Amino acid sequence: MPPAPRRHAPPRVDVLRLGHRAARDPRLTTHLALTARAWGAERLFLHPPDTELAARLSRVNGRWGSAFEVVGVKDWRPTVREHSGHVVHLTMYGSPLDVVLPELVAQSSLLAVVGGAKVPAAMYEMADWNVAVGHQPHSEVAALAVLLDRIRGTPAPGALPGASHAIVPMARGKRVVEVHRP
Repeated sequence: MPPAPRRHAPPRVDVLRLGHRAARDPRLTTHLALTARAWGAERLFLHPPDTELAARLSRVNGRWGSAFEVVGVKDWRPTVREHSGHVVHLTMYGSPLDVVLPELVAQSSLLAVVGGAKVPAAMYEMADWNVAVGHQPHSEVAALAVLLDRIRGTPAPGALPGASHAIVPMARGKRVVEVHRP
């Protein structure tokens, strides 16, 4: 389904990853962060903090551009309470995305919350919206990608600001070029 029509700029999006387990989830959370970055999220709040993951994403920014940042948080509740925008919790138990999409795209700022292990019941109460991109078990990376694509659109090809490298779209093969910064 194409993104909803917009009358203004898409919302600024931050992401909160709840319940990251550094020993079990480093690859999945890295994919979550890469997805958030590629689809234009500003930052990932990571609960609990993981300095190694934050360093990996910083290196990705150095090569591929973006000001995306990973911010570790010891307690997720203040991040939710103090966020300047509305909170959308992605859960397969929520309201269908298509139903709430017009409200989401009308916001200026959103905090998208994705869980890891068991999401505390308080999160369901603190969210402005509990939203499902599907009502079957699926990856939180998929849920975040669908949400961001629907509210921000598909990222266009080309280098992001600050990139030292860029991908050249091709029908076959792969090509990466160096970007010469002024």
